[in-house]
This record gives sequence, structure tokens and C-alpha cells, in this order.
Amino acid sequence: MTEKKTTRKEMLEVEIVIGKIMRIGVIIAACVMLLGLMMFFATGQSGYPGTTFPTSFTAIWQGLLAFKAYAYMMAGIYLLILTPVLRVVISIYAFYKEHDYLYVKITSLVLAILILSVFIGHH
Repeated sequence: MTEKKTTRKEMLEVEIVIGKIMRIGVIIAACVMLLGLMMFFATGQSGYPGTTFPTSFTAIWQGLLAFKAYAYMMAGIYLLILTPVLRVVISIYAFYKEHDYLYVKITSLVLAILILSVFIGHH
């Protein structure tokens, strides 16, 4: 009985950590996007010619280093997309701690599909 309470308490703590990570991820993503938007309004330029914008991780990183507005906006979008992915990673850990190996396998499959879709969808 005591062991079960401890497990339940640990799971509640994990859920609280997941909630905090989700909130922090969304706030950071919003701040990065807002910074890019402010740069765009301040300079009046996206940092890229015409209607182009960075789509690869390398181009976004190079744009961030060059202080290009659209690169900051795209980085914020990617951070926003990665936040739920991080939630899946933490869920794998939580299911592992709970010794629920079926859900560890299922969640790991979901993570693999997410990672695969990012790489396939990127090209």
C-alpha cells in the first residue's frame, strides 16, 4: 500500500514536471517568435530576398547568427513544434518508471514516427 502511494505520488510529480516543461516551451517559443516579429517591424526587412524564408535547421541557425527576422520566427515555430515532442520523451520515462512497458513501446513508436515524419516532411 505504501509502495503504491509512492508510485502515485511520483507520477503526480512527473505530470507536474511535464506541465511545467510544456508551459516553459510554449513561452520560450512565443518569445523567440515575438523577437523575430519585433526585428521585422523595426528593420522592415525579413533578412531574406523576396518571399523566401529559411526552412532547414542549418539555414535557420545561420539566420539566427546573422540576426535575420524570419529566422527567429521560424526558430520559434520549430520550438513550438518540438515542445510536444519533448512531452512524448518525458512520457516514455514516466511509463518506464511505472514499469508499464507496453506503453513504453507504444510511446517509443510514436516518438520514432514523429522523428521520421520531421525528416521525411523536411525534404
